[in-house]
Amino acid sequence: MTSLRIPEEISVMREGGGKLWNILQLLLEKASVGVSLNELEKLAQQYIEKAGGTPSFMTVNGYKWATCLCINDEVVHGIPSPRMLEDGDVLTIDVGMIYKGFHTDTAWTKIIQQKTENNKQKTDKEKEKFLRVGEETLQKAIGVAKPGNRVGHISQIIEKTITDAGYSVVRSLTGHGVGKTLHEEPMIPEYLDKSVEKTPLLVSGMTLAIEVIYAMGKGAIVYSRDDGWTLASKDRSLTAVFEKTIALSEEETFVLTGS
Repeated sequence: MTSLRIPEEISVMREGGGKLWNILQLLLEKASVGVSLNELEKLAQQYIEKAGGTPSFMTVNGYKWATCLCINDEVVHGIPSPRMLEDGDVLTIDVGMIYKGFHTDTAWTKIIQQKTENNKQKTDKEKEKFLRVGEETLQKAIGVAKPGNRVGHISQIIEKTITDAGYSVVRSLTGHGVGKTLHEEPMIPEYLDKSVEKTPLLVSGMTLAIEVIYAMGKGAIVYSRDDGWTLASKDRSLTAVFEKTIALSEEETFVLTGS
């Protein structure tokens, strides 16, 4: 059953979500050539503690980290490791925080670029376009997330925007409700597998983690390590995730992590 938040609870989630978004920006800024995934994880734990929160992901049975850190073909649930970031890597940072009893969840993907002597960065047009499409898709998805619409409207626009660009959504992963627990109803698929009218209705008070999860290749995923967590594209194509937590009210849709 979908849990609905009252305005006072959404206010708490806005506060926590704002803090989490700032933490994500700090982590993205720190992520550079020569920095290890373990260093980013350590920083995330420090930032979350300083913000007065606790790591959401540690509430998942068996998961011991504050972040999921995925490189290149890895799409979700990447465990922090000694692996150092290299020039040209595509890194996804996914992080969640419990603040005053409520979870928020957010993720972003960036290209790791080595600065040249004149402080200019090399560009990879293909990777830049790939990530730009994901950002634009998330904005479009948030735009249709409003009372009176349905989950299917979100799924439909994610699938259409990604596939129109020549990429593939990861069909086996979803966005989700979020609040008192990290993963709540409704699930928000990356594609539409039934008529929009048969998908859950969006109503005021819902708090949702909308995720755009996609690949440059086919979108099928497999476990890529022996850790039981890290999932990657089966064809080893590049992947990315863009995620924000939002709240629905009759007047407007609030983006709780970012703007």
